[in-house]
Amino acid sequence: MNLVLKTQNSKLKTLLLLTVWVLIAIGLRLTHLSAKPPWTDEFSTLVFSLGNSFLPVPLDQPISVDVLLQPLQPQPTTTIKDVWKHLSSESNHPPLYFFLTHWWLRLFPTHQGLVSLWGARSLAAVFGAASIPAVYALSKLAFRSRLMSHFAAAMMATSPYGIFLAQEARHYTLAILWVIASLACLVIASRHIQNCTQIPIWVALSWVGINAMGIATHYFFTLTLCSEALVLLFLAWRQWRQGDKSIQNTLREAAQGASTKFKIQNSESLPSPSAPWLRIYAVAAGTFVAALVWLPVFLQNSYGGKLTEWIQGPRTGMAWINPIFQAIAAWITMISLLPVEASQLAVVIASGMVMLIFFVWAVPILVRGIKVQLKQPQTSLMVQVFVGLVVGAIALFFIFTYFFGIDLTRGARYNFVYFPAVIVLLGASLAVCWHHPILAKGRWGINGKKAVVIIWLMGLVSAITVVCNLGYQKYYRPDLFVQLIEQTSHVPVLISTTQKTHVHIGEMMGIAREFKITEVVNRGNFGSDLSQNSIENTKYTSPLFLLAHQDEDPSTSTSALQNTLKTLPRPFDLWLVNFYANEPEEVKNCVADTKSLPAVNGYEYKVYHCSS
Repeated sequence: MNLVLKTQNSKLKTLLLLTVWVLIAIGLRLTHLSAKPPWTDEFSTLVFSLGNSFLPVPLDQPISVDVLLQPLQPQPTTTIKDVWKHLSSESNHPPLYFFLTHWWLRLFPTHQGLVSLWGARSLAAVFGAASIPAVYALSKLAFRSRLMSHFAAAMMATSPYGIFLAQEARHYTLAILWVIASLACLVIASRHIQNCTQIPIWVALSWVGINAMGIATHYFFTLTLCSEALVLLFLAWRQWRQGDKSIQNTLREAAQGASTKFKIQNSESLPSPSAPWLRIYAVAAGTFVAALVWLPVFLQNSYGGKLTEWIQGPRTGMAWINPIFQAIAAWITMISLLPVEASQLAVVIASGMVMLIFFVWAVPILVRGIKVQLKQPQTSLMVQVFVGLVVGAIALFFIFTYFFGIDLTRGARYNFVYFPAVIVLLGASLAVCWHHPILAKGRWGINGKKAVVIIWLMGLVSAITVVCNLGYQKYYRPDLFVQLIEQTSHVPVLISTTQKTHVHIGEMMGIAREFKITEVVNRGNFGSDLSQNSIENTKYTSPLFLLAHQDEDPSTSTSALQNTLKTLPRPFDLWLVNFYANEPEEVKNCVADTKSLPAVNGYEYKVYHCSS
């Protein structure tokens, strides 16, 4: 009776503590969720999930804010067929997350006539919060330790990298759930390989289904599958190299038996090294077919190459070592990220110094914890599996970067393919620190439980850093750019950019959305009593936009801008924003702004004053 009560109390404590981690995770991920402006990739999610298209946006002619933002307006007649139609022809992503977002967005009202940004981001935040119990279950399955599982869940709840992904309207948090589920199947398979037993058919079928869903969420999920394949190859090599000692011992006992019947009975009951592999091959074949389904869609997409130009290209000089630093920066932010992007230089320097000191102290502790787990018979196999996953994935990243010219390290978000494995290893290492205080003792005399608490608190502070936009800031800051325009220009404004794909439309949508928000706020402040001063203040809040299309010949963008400048009434200010073409002759009739203006993330610009 006492044993039953103790078991029930233990389960209740586990559930309550896991609930705490989940609540912390939800709170962090939903805080200031819509405070940061959306960037180009999020605009892709919003437009395609609505079942809309970027193609109706007029090119090579001046358009208003409302015209540019029309793709962000929900249409009651669109269905997932429209989502798939536009996504498959204009983007290079599989559709599962966009389908789910399409249905999810119906739960939220529009914001100033546009799709709800909070609503779109909240789905990613929910999936991000769901990764906490998921990684707990993965760690529990792998190590059968509640302590390790709680540490893994706690680190996932406060990981600045995890929160960065969860506060974007993108598919990475859903992909992380599929990664966790697929790794769980790998854990089960690894044990069956070790024991030379058959993998249950339900595990094999689930594995194929999970992998299929992962590929349908993000094509880079295949990097997780490749890492799993490398781990399985390692386990097969080890099994071949070492042989199965248990089989040899059984054969020796059978050979020394007193009767032939004893020999036969024992021989028939021997485990077979090939037992688990047939179904593993079947899983690999089924997964290959699931991936092959998307190949025609991927190849027929004419936008695919253009959309990935930013991670491709030759390297010269110092560019050869950039991927190394980019990769290290991404690894660091899985645990810690202080306000290194704050506006105050003193805060940036102090944050960098604290992070450096923290990692000099923490890394040896974490490495010692992994080494201890490797020496334990009950945890050695699983540590090898997860270390193999992480090392294999990182190796693939650098192979693609240096041998194929595709720099996967430039997108920190792509590390989702092995992020859960890192968190599981962190949980395993912290458990050693918790149980063996002397192993955690460093040069500063901090050991055991105190070290674990400090590491987790660093994660919590880092999570708050991301939430407050002092770390992992958006690649584009249209909010700052609009403020700059309003401070600089006091006449009508034309914003012109070169356009190749919907990414460049998204860059301008960010600016247009900020102008629309500013205009509505100003109207609300002025109310119905519009004095002459109020009219002057709001007169030029809505600029015109020119998306000068550019294909192979950059001169087409130059011509489009030339024709537009000839037709616009003066005076006006011309803002060339991310304009990658020669400036037309008509610009010579305008005066370049020579003031020292601040740089803005995502927007390279020049300003010209075109007077009468």
